[in-house]
Amino acid sequence: MATATKQPPPRDVDNGSVRVEIFDQVYNLRGTDADYIIKLAEYVDGKMRAVSEQTATVDSVRLAVLAALNIADEYHMLKRRVEVPAPEMRQRRTKLEKALDEVLQDPRHTGSIHS
Repeated sequence: MATATKQPPPRDVDNGSVRVEIFDQVYNLRGTDADYIIKLAEYVDGKMRAVSEQTATVDSVRLAVLAALNIADEYHMLKRRVEVPAPEMRQRRTKLEKALDEVLQDPRHTGSIHS
């Protein structure tokens, strides 16, 4: 768990910091949204613990690097899915483009008047 206790982590409202625990290490982090910082810390803590369960290493720096690589992999996979449309979306776009071209070429729909 990324927090030291079941209670909400201590927050310093004067400087916007929040105390979090990631892989049994305490960090005082600052930001504009303490709840978001806590959520991120819990995510990183979970990733480090998952890597720890899957590897024999006890070196926390090595675990942090492996967790960071897992997070980077997730990020790039999601980024690729957003940047490259799925085949169904490409097919739908092509159909819509053809339908629009047909409508625009039809003089009844373009406002052209033939005598």
